[in-house]
Amino acid sequence: MLKRIEDTLNKSCLIGLSYFNVQGEQLKQNILAGRVISVDSELGITIELSTSELSTNNLSANEKSKGANFILPCDLSCWFTAPKGEFHTSQKEVKIINPDCLVTWDIYQARAQEKSQPTTKVTDGEQQWWQWRPRTQPPNVG
Repeated sequence: MLKRIEDTLNKSCLIGLSYFNVQGEQLKQNILAGRVISVDSELGITIELSTSELSTNNLSANEKSKGANFILPCDLSCWFTAPKGEFHTSQKEVKIINPDCLVTWDIYQARAQEKSQPTTKVTDGEQQWWQWRPRTQPPNVG
């Protein structure tokens, strides 16, 4: 188990995100993969998302195109040691082999949208508020 956010630096991770509406109904799930590139106790843990196969045994920054950065909260209670294996993400043709960590978050819509607007659409000038909750139970893989 990781004890400090600095312990996550350079770790490869598989990230499971579950999104819920205000009523607690699941809206969608997303699985991302990447490597932790920076940590900040106020800003969070920055992960460079993978754009192609990522293997902890064969990493070369020159061989892979740079992915977008994704920032997670600093709570380490939802970071677990990953089992060996090949995992596919929600992005087409992106997989991770033998990641260091599994990270799981539940993300809840903090307030209901007006009934005239669909749940998944955000119009210009409208703000969405989401509450991140760490999933502290180790995920079942298999």
